[in-house]
Amino acid sequence: MQAARLAHLAGAAAVSLLLAGCGGKDEPHLMNLRSTTNGPDEFGILPPKPLQMPASLAELPSPTPGGSNITDPTPEADAIVALGGKPGAGGADPALVAYATRMGIQSGIRGQLAAEDLEHRKKNQGRILQRLFKQNVYYKAYEDTALDQHAELEYWRRRGVANPSAPPRKDGER
Repeated sequence: MQAARLAHLAGAAAVSLLLAGCGGKDEPHLMNLRSTTNGPDEFGILPPKPLQMPASLAELPSPTPGGSNITDPTPEADAIVALGGKPGAGGADPALVAYATRMGIQSGIRGQLAAEDLEHRKKNQGRILQRLFKQNVYYKAYEDTALDQHAELEYWRRRGVANPSAPPRKDGER
């Protein structure tokens, strides 16, 4: 009698877990990287710029408590300069905007891409057990759209373009 009751409870628990894994979420989550702690976000940490000795110490700015530092990272400004924009102009640099839009722009592209990506994630969100046990199915879902970094590296090397190396191939990679 007690064994039958225990089996019934185990079956009910299994069905409950299965139904919990089928919960209808509007947005499928392919990467399960959520931290359950209140610790720091290691992806939000930017390394400082390297220290450099100026030609003259008079060029150094006066220290301002709570202000910025010349070694503070400025990724947006650095990207603008790398793309040929003027330092300090921000995204309003007319030359940079003209260069970035030289092939034309498509209005509403962000919304369109977001909708297409949501549909792709819904189709490729993994099996019930992968969702239930929070398996990372991100790379598998986007596998057909991934760039083969080693083929690209060889393509550009054959053309004599300087480029950084790619990570080594894993066992079994072509």
